[in-house]
Amino acid sequence: MPLVLEMSLIFGLVVRYFAANLEVNMEDRVEVFRGETAQITCMFTSSEGIGGLIIKMFYEKRSGEKQQIYFQDSTMKEVQRGTPFSDRISVNGTGATRQLVLTIRDVQLEDQVEFICLIEGLTEGVGEGRTRLKVFDPPTIESDQKVISIDENNPSKIGTCEVKNGFPEPNITWYRNDIPLRADQDVVKIVPSITTESSGLFSVTSELFMKVVKADKDDEFYCEVTYFLPGETRMTETNRINITVHYPPTAVSVWVESPKGKIKEGDLVELHCQGNGNSPFEITITHENVGVVMLKNVTRLDSGVYKCVYADMSYFEEITANTTVFVNYLDPAVVKPAAATVVSQGDELRATCNALSSLQTDTVWLKNGEMVSKGHSLILSGATYDMAGMYECLVTVPEIEGMETRGTLLLNVQGRPEIRERDNTEIEENFESTVNLSCNVIGVPAPSITWTTSDGKVLEATSQRETEEGVQSMLSLKVTSDITAFCNASNNFGTDAVTFNIKTSEFLPLLAFPVFALCVYVSVYPHPLSLPLSSPTPQPTPLLTPPTKVRPESLWGSGVIIAVIVICILLLAILGSVLYFLYKKGKICGRSGKQDFTKEKSNKDNIVVEMKSDSTEDTVLLGVNGEKQPPSD
Repeated sequence: MPLVLEMSLIFGLVVRYFAANLEVNMEDRVEVFRGETAQITCMFTSSEGIGGLIIKMFYEKRSGEKQQIYFQDSTMKEVQRGTPFSDRISVNGTGATRQLVLTIRDVQLEDQVEFICLIEGLTEGVGEGRTRLKVFDPPTIESDQKVISIDENNPSKIGTCEVKNGFPEPNITWYRNDIPLRADQDVVKIVPSITTESSGLFSVTSELFMKVVKADKDDEFYCEVTYFLPGETRMTETNRINITVHYPPTAVSVWVESPKGKIKEGDLVELHCQGNGNSPFEITITHENVGVVMLKNVTRLDSGVYKCVYADMSYFEEITANTTVFVNYLDPAVVKPAAATVVSQGDELRATCNALSSLQTDTVWLKNGEMVSKGHSLILSGATYDMAGMYECLVTVPEIEGMETRGTLLLNVQGRPEIRERDNTEIEENFESTVNLSCNVIGVPAPSITWTTSDGKVLEATSQRETEEGVQSMLSLKVTSDITAFCNASNNFGTDAVTFNIKTSEFLPLLAFPVFALCVYVSVYPHPLSLPLSSPTPQPTPLLTPPTKVRPESLWGSGVIIAVIVICILLLAILGSVLYFLYKKGKICGRSGKQDFTKEKSNKDNIVVEMKSDSTEDTVLLGVNGEKQPPSD
């Protein structure tokens, strides 16, 4: 007890050491938490200048031996290597202010030693000061991880709070939601324990026990530690902890977690059940005494009441809750008349589409993806071939997205054939080219198609096939003359036909006619002067004929005449081909490509030519046909 009293008297005092006129002042002790930074101040007074002082710092080992950690004189400053503090200390101040500060970083529990500041003067001797470093561990708190039940008869352990290396003995106070807890025999129990370390410091532990209630499930617990330091009181808090409280439910609820909204057949239904308690219990969801939680691909048969049962085995009691599940349905669409339906042209069709549903429905009729009618009834008046095809009725439930059903109706319209695409019936083609004719016919029953010409000749189709609407027939013709072809379609209800007029392209070399006339002229009159102006008078033939002097113009150009004759022959051949072509087409003579070129006989007396012989002066008149004619008066 006297030792403790003596320590209390010197607590917080500043120790002073005198050597002649050299005085060193230091704090008795410095207290820090582990991991923090400590600062130890060495103050001194001296009449000598700083250049005559030597400063040394030591720490005292547990064995009592001194270990130097710092040296300074007028020429150098040095931190000693190879000590536990070499990498963690620094000294601030030059000594000119008569104050040095030793800084120690990242303080550990083993740093709890005494530090010595030694000052040496040239004339004033040696002075030293000492400071003890106190290192404390921050307080810790541990929560008891076990689950606490409100049904426990005795207070349950909440947690443990511990603080080490305190002096004098630290105080620990427990808090719940910032309100200090006081010991209560029936509700709160605090059990402290104190341990004195070999260093003379104290380690204190405090355990909290409490009888919990349901309201404690959200509470926060922590402890506050109070340190008594010279001239001050320091406090620190631990982190906060929660506890897990088990309490039985007083009510349960059951609901459909998914899907949200109305349920339809085929859905995946997930049921949840939850109580307002927080203790182990058994939950069972039943429907007609069958345990379920997840309903896959539900049907209308799954509709009904679902019960959630909570069974507390410790109290042997049950808590139940109910929910009603209704599965909406939409039956397949029923179309009347069913399957394929046949109506005659001009008649009326009435069809209906219905689907049984638990909700209101909307119905539309579609053809080729486009709406043609709204409502469950479809009425088509004056049936035509264009109305034929596949109709689809779509029944939907507006309240539930994706809930729909479909039905189909195939409509066939029967009647007389109809030939489509009648525009391209006037055709012009080159001679001996091939033309392809197409005839598209719709009709029910499928019509038969024949090809004929204007003179009644039956032509064989190149190809013929049935289409969705009727029949398509193709005919290929080689054009040798103008022709008219007929496509004839017929079935039980009537006939239809289309006419194709095919003409050949005309080509007539108009230049052949003047050339032909020129050829005839040159052939008949090789010399212009040979053309007789009047009937010649016969002259007596002399016995001796003197040589006739040939004038230059009588030689009209024999070579030119020969060339012209050759050209005329070629042109006549071309003209003959053209005339034959026109004859085959029936363009001349007015019928069937035939014409009699000998109907009109040429007048033999109309055209005569004078022919002279070199060996005789006899004059002979020839007709155009080569008949001899006597000279006329």
